[in-house]
Amino acid sequence: MRTTIPLMLLLAAALAAPASAQSVKAGIEAWQKGNYAAAVAIWRPLAAKGDADAAFNLGQAYKLGRGVTLNLGRAQSFYEQAASRGHTEAQASLGLMLFQSNDRAAGLRWLKLAAEAGERRAQLVYGTALFNGDGMPADPVRAYAMVSRAAAQGLAPARTTLSEMDQLIPADQRQKALALNRQQGTRAKIAAVPARTAGAKPSTQTAAPPIGAWRIQLGAFSQRGAADALYAKLAGDLGGRAKVLVPSGTMTRLQVGPYATRADAAAACRTLSARGQACFPVPAR
Repeated sequence: MRTTIPLMLLLAAALAAPASAQSVKAGIEAWQKGNYAAAVAIWRPLAAKGDADAAFNLGQAYKLGRGVTLNLGRAQSFYEQAASRGHTEAQASLGLMLFQSNDRAAGLRWLKLAAEAGERRAQLVYGTALFNGDGMPADPVRAYAMVSRAAAQGLAPARTTLSEMDQLIPADQRQKALALNRQQGTRAKIAAVPARTAGAKPSTQTAAPPIGAWRIQLGAFSQRGAADALYAKLAGDLGGRAKVLVPSGTMTRLQVGPYATRADAAAACRTLSARGQACFPVPAR
């Protein structure tokens, strides 16, 4: 009988990993101060208007029972709302929740989307399912590639799983997996380079950075000038990284990047947070 890796143990570890929340700054600040009910009150009308970040945060609130009565059904509903709008962390959280509740087919569909978008918990669980042939044909090459990506982002259970896979997957298949990751990285960089018309001047509009899967989010503002002012204030602490202004309804989110991995973005946030600046790693989209 072929050796398998205990997926449910990894699932528990992934569920315990903190998800990086994304929301309007006022709601985040209320949440950080322990005023969970106020945060929920801020996010609820935004979610009703289709804001994926607010819906994801409400899912987190219902999952944890903070500011609301713990209700996993409501948490799942809000995760679904955000996930259907392309929110990567919501896709991962929804996939993990469904997988844990034994709706594995639906869980794996969401985990696959999140994993391909770079969410490390999803990469670990989906990669392990690929290795075990859990709900799909076993594919050790793709499995090793996925878990390698999660390990490269600093997820400790992924590093442990990768060490186990090193003992179970032949060297030639591991090399194919690493080559697959290199190809994926090359395609991502090519896709991120904007096309330009011959002779055109470089655009003065803020655009997504060409390299790096992660950014940090420093706030959401009703006036663009406020976002510009904050970026100027923090420029000396941002290592020359670019300002990225992301429209979100009537708000403008201030993001800065690129960062190669979530761990790099999180490290930058720790430095800024120690100085009193709200900061959250976010996937570059």
